[in-house]
Amino acid sequence: MMDILVSTDWLASEMGASDLRIVDATQFLPNSGRDPAAEYDAAHIPGAFFLNLDELADANDPRPNMLPPAEKFASRMQALGLGDGSRIVVYDNSPLHSSARAWWMFQVFGAHNVAILDGGLPKWIAEKRETESGKPKTRHRHFTVWRDDAMVRTREDMIANLKTKAAQVVDARSMSRFTGEDPEPRAGMASGHIPGSVCLPYSRLFNADGTWKRGHELRGLFTEAGIDLSRPLITTCGSGVTAADVLFAARLIDKTDVTLYDGSWSEWGLDPSTPKATGPA
Repeated sequence: MMDILVSTDWLASEMGASDLRIVDATQFLPNSGRDPAAEYDAAHIPGAFFLNLDELADANDPRPNMLPPAEKFASRMQALGLGDGSRIVVYDNSPLHSSARAWWMFQVFGAHNVAILDGGLPKWIAEKRETESGKPKTRHRHFTVWRDDAMVRTREDMIANLKTKAAQVVDARSMSRFTGEDPEPRAGMASGHIPGSVCLPYSRLFNADGTWKRGHELRGLFTEAGIDLSRPLITTCGSGVTAADVLFAARLIDKTDVTLYDGSWSEWGLDPSTPKATGPA
């Protein structure tokens, strides 16, 4: 098994291995003005396939970025040449660090030998490593249909947790959105946060060069945010993308009892029946 976080040096040394698959999981906010597919076509790590997280969602669900059916995920992976037994390295070129969302999705759908490239495409390019354009040839491979719903939390789970407080809820949005000081970007959505949750903005998890913080520094961010690492955690955000950053960061400090609320504030904030809190935790 690979480490869950690999370096650019490691990836460069493994390029060409028959079981290695590289995946570009870049995703942007809808109003960013950037097109991840076009940027992938222009320049990507040699041999990388484009995952297209915008399309890898449940098309029948009005909530954004909701997990797709297991059959859709497996079919898309097979078409990309990602199969059982593959070692998969995901990277991105996004301020959202969206490769963590892809990493979590692979875990949910049964692929566990998956790593994130530390620093992503920006670090690869800064080191003047080779890129290519266009699309690589794909070879169909079998990907077993599987979905582990134990890693996913629903609205009903979150409502139940308000009473049981079995898990601590960690919000990855900015502090100003968490407190309700800044309005939500989606129309008709309430401001604030899930009562009882704490805020750890995903942007704090990274160094200036886009690499992940590690060790005592990373653990200290959790402690500073008021997170009790002895309790199970549920991560949330705006639409389930940066919540995966906090989940992955927890894994980097060897915490495994962490799940993700897939509907996140896009669901909670639009539902008039759910309780909302404002101000600091």
